[in-house]
Amino acid sequence: MSAPNRSNTSPPFLLMGIPDLEVFHVWISIPFCVTYNMTLLGNILVLLAVGLDRSLHEPMYCFIAMLAVIDLVFSTAVVPKMLSVFWLGSREIGFEACFIQMFFIHTFTAAESGLLLAMSLDRYVAICHPLRYSTILSGPRAVQAGLLSLARAVGVMVPLMCLLTSLPYCSSRVIPHSYCEHMAVVGLACAHTAPSHRYSLGMATLLVGTDSALIAFSYCMILRAVLRLPAHRARLRAFGTCGSHAFVILIFYVGGLLSMYLQVFTLSLAPHVQVLVADFYLTVPPMLNPLVYGVKVKQIQEGICKLLGRLAGPRSSQS
Repeated sequence: MSAPNRSNTSPPFLLMGIPDLEVFHVWISIPFCVTYNMTLLGNILVLLAVGLDRSLHEPMYCFIAMLAVIDLVFSTAVVPKMLSVFWLGSREIGFEACFIQMFFIHTFTAAESGLLLAMSLDRYVAICHPLRYSTILSGPRAVQAGLLSLARAVGVMVPLMCLLTSLPYCSSRVIPHSYCEHMAVVGLACAHTAPSHRYSLGMATLLVGTDSALIAFSYCMILRAVLRLPAHRARLRAFGTCGSHAFVILIFYVGGLLSMYLQVFTLSLAPHVQVLVADFYLTVPPMLNPLVYGVKVKQIQEGICKLLGRLAGPRSSQS
């Protein structure tokens, strides 16, 4: 019996796309393509508006810009290859490329969790301790918080990637997924995978549990402060903002946990249901974030309008 292939000689993996729905791949690709284009447009506009307008170089807008970068990175790590599978039948992905994709997806989703926590704490300080806001938070400190979130995510993912790439992978190379999802790839290993399972589940539960608990605490304190506002209109505006934030955060965390635990505990669900949950978890929040955190903020609205005015100005003068 020949020894299993290692990473330096391993043939590529094959992505199945969405199991049992292969005949509908072209139709299924349409909402993902539209979502990705909206993600690119919304996040790039937010980045340009924040980057070009000096008045937006404040902690809250720095956090929004960093969130846009994270969303662009991990959605781009997933969707183009997914669409190539759906449209062109380009199922092959190299061994190294598969693990690079997995690293970017899980690192930047973990970084987004940390950044959402930092943003909730930023709003807590701004609303509950407004007089101390400028002394507690500044632009450089916001950037440091974003880099700390990224460093934490990298520190969690590097040991997992070492565990996964050291495993031998058997003759079956078909990944029953539309991207290199961690659990789906591990299922192809012909070795004892319990350490990687325990590590990934433990770290994911710890990170998500800690971050979501602190985010919930921050928004509870914000809600308490909002209820004390004397003006009814101010309360309604604050409720609308916090409600939209909470909605996107719930989609991100609930979708992520469902995606992970449905791979571990199948619960007799059809494979395509598990894959679609994971796909929407990685494509819908990056589209909604620039709308909720960016376009709904009046200052960023004005920045985008200025940007579009600059872009339209030369054209109108030429005509």
